[in-house]
Amino acid sequence: MKKYLFIFTLILSFFFISNLKAELIKPNSNIEPYKVVKIQLTSLMKNNYPDQDNGIKQTWEFAHPNNQKYTGPLEKFKKMIKGNSYSMLLNHMEHKITERFISDNVATFEVIVLDFEKKYFKFKWQVEKYDKEGPLKDCWLTTSVSQPVPYGSAI
Repeated sequence: MKKYLFIFTLILSFFFISNLKAELIKPNSNIEPYKVVKIQLTSLMKNNYPDQDNGIKQTWEFAHPNNQKYTGPLEKFKKMIKGNSYSMLLNHMEHKITERFISDNVATFEVIVLDFEKKYFKFKWQVEKYDKEGPLKDCWLTTSVSQPVPYGSAI
């Protein structure tokens, strides 16, 4: 009987865990610039987990309001990311983030991505500390991501 109870509990636990949706990470003033970029890239790397376009939605959460005005609303942003210019970010295999500049309110990173076709691309990724009042005050948010520069192929 204990064996069946254990199996039932295991199956029930799996059912509840698999039905949980991961909450998007919300910007807050404790998340440092490097971590903002890392959260976005890691999410894009697993774009459709745990649900469709979750990585794009997570990336949108950390887009600066001025950036959102230019690239949004979310549906427009999704099309942009899935387009030729940025599609290599979706479901990429690996990435490397290197800090290039940091001040009290701006940080710039070089990002190298190995896409699913084993091609490397380089980006300039910039985040800025939001300085207006409200819930985003003092949060680091993405203000720009350059067009990709092809950086060779993996062998």
